[in-house]
Amino acid sequence: MPQVRFTRRFSMAHRLLSDPASRCAVPHGHNEFVHVVLATDAEMDFGGSNYVASFETLKGRWHSFIDKAVDHAFQLNAVDPMLAWFQANEPQRVARLMVFDGDPTTEAFAIALRRKLDAILADDGSPFRCVELTLEETPTNAIIIGEHLSAAERAWAAGSWIDRPDLSINDLPAAK
Repeated sequence: MPQVRFTRRFSMAHRLLSDPASRCAVPHGHNEFVHVVLATDAEMDFGGSNYVASFETLKGRWHSFIDKAVDHAFQLNAVDPMLAWFQANEPQRVARLMVFDGDPTTEAFAIALRRKLDAILADDGSPFRCVELTLEETPTNAIIIGEHLSAAERAWAAGSWIDRPDLSINDLPAAK
């Protein structure tokens, strides 16, 4: 059965706290690409639609999540003092903060995107599964997540925004 691949480009910003001497300790941004490969064991409708599901159906919610929630979001560690600053001084921007348990590294971000995609596919009742997700941080650096997540990758931040099939990017209370 043919596999399906699609790509989405977005911009993001983050900073990392674990290594205070790193250049990444200062807020900065990247223009990134996320590439997704889906596979299915379902039979194609030969002589009819000639596909299992249309591109529009497969990528619709995923692209909506990337475009509406991920693009231009600011990624922060849940213990970053900037998070409290935004909550106190710019609460209207809290919904645009992508909050991670630990530093928002490209590795963590790729795992979070993969689990969000898995939740969306499951919620849609899709016969497809993700067999590869590649997150390009720069043209020369990428993280690849294969078909099977490790127990640690599945357990990290379990039940948080990354496991919900919606547009959420944090678990913070909404601004009033």
